[in-house]
Amino acid sequence: MSEQQYLSVSALTKYIKRKFDVDPHLQHVYIRGEISNFKQHTSGHMYFTLKDEKSRLLAVMFSAHTRGMKFVPENGMKVLVRGDVTVYEASGQYQVYVKHMAPDGIGDLYLAYEQLKKKLEEKGMFSEQHKKAIPPYPHTVGVITSPTGAALRDILTTIKRRYPIAKVIIYPALVQGVNAAKSIALAISKANERREADVLVVGRGGGSIEELWAFNEEIVAESIYDSDLPIISAVGHETDFTIADFVADLRAPTPTGAAEMAVPHMNEVLERLMNRKNRLTRSMQERIHFESNRLARLEKSYAFRYPQKMYEQKLEQLDRATERLQKNSERYFMNKKEALEQMDAILRRQHPAEALQRSKESLEQRHKNLNRAMMAILKQKTQSFVHITSTLSAVNPLQIMERGYGLIFGEDEKLIKSTKQVSKGDKISVSIKDGTLTCKIEEIQEGVES
Repeated sequence: MSEQQYLSVSALTKYIKRKFDVDPHLQHVYIRGEISNFKQHTSGHMYFTLKDEKSRLLAVMFSAHTRGMKFVPENGMKVLVRGDVTVYEASGQYQVYVKHMAPDGIGDLYLAYEQLKKKLEEKGMFSEQHKKAIPPYPHTVGVITSPTGAALRDILTTIKRRYPIAKVIIYPALVQGVNAAKSIALAISKANERREADVLVVGRGGGSIEELWAFNEEIVAESIYDSDLPIISAVGHETDFTIADFVADLRAPTPTGAAEMAVPHMNEVLERLMNRKNRLTRSMQERIHFESNRLARLEKSYAFRYPQKMYEQKLEQLDRATERLQKNSERYFMNKKEALEQMDAILRRQHPAEALQRSKESLEQRHKNLNRAMMAILKQKTQSFVHITSTLSAVNPLQIMERGYGLIFGEDEKLIKSTKQVSKGDKISVSIKDGTLTCKIEEIQEGVES
């Protein structure tokens, strides 16, 4: 019996995928279905399910194909899509990679929009050959929009920040309503007649298709096409496309973006040129040798034959890896937050403020005790001082003199304590309570006791 050859799951899946990729019936498939499980990744890629009454089909639409969409897909919306059916190897599921999507059912405004777009395109009004270059360093920028709208504030703020030496002239115009298209066309004609600006920014903020309809009128398209001044259109948001966008010399996704396109950044131009030159030179030298060798190896590989499919698969893998990274990051920071909260609780329990409070109370008590001890010592010393003062007062000669006694001094001012210290005829001084007496000794009597 011959030995059976077993395939790995990945090998089988890869084989099936290649069968899908080379099948012409699975390329550029047109599908009608209802959207469910819609999710738009932060990268701009859209993931959803197409379903009908009996089946479901996974679908992916990468950001490169979503930029030109004029609506935002929602769950429950019926759509018409075009794309390639292939297998996502990581899960083994087949899915459609959508290249174009439109609502299933076209309104009157949308039909009128498409008809005018086709008419003007056939007249060559969208031709790149007719588009004028935007001056790299304009002296004056003309702005055609509503003077009260937020779009004007955004444009003025951006120009002042990026290129403050540029002069801005505002040409007021209605941007919504029945007379808006005529007002916009007249403002463009006036700007061309005056020749004050080097470039014009024409636009308004976002809104519904009805609110933006003035920029889908033929009179506005013709005014933009006939303008001698280069025009940058700035209508609505990035997903809003009007006829004016196709006719204009340059289309900006928003009014702020139009201001950034109209003027350079004073500090970035030279720096960007030098950096790109150095980077390009270095990169080209390194790449030429590397890619020459690599190309030889890849010429017959699957990736070389179907690079777009490999690229799309890697984009999907990147999205999934980004989601995992985000979840792991959130989990990591949550753990760190819990640890921080626990540490904070421990520190609060052992906070030095409590010990400081106890020390403060002890210091206050010691201060009180010290005051009491000082008062006791002061009282004791005061009493001792009074006693000593009384004692000294009792033996003070002045106090004795108060009682009628006196002090006798000789001519040499020495105190005389005995009769032997004087002689008859000596002059003596007797100090008494209220003065001094000068006396002369007439007689000395010895041995007489008082």
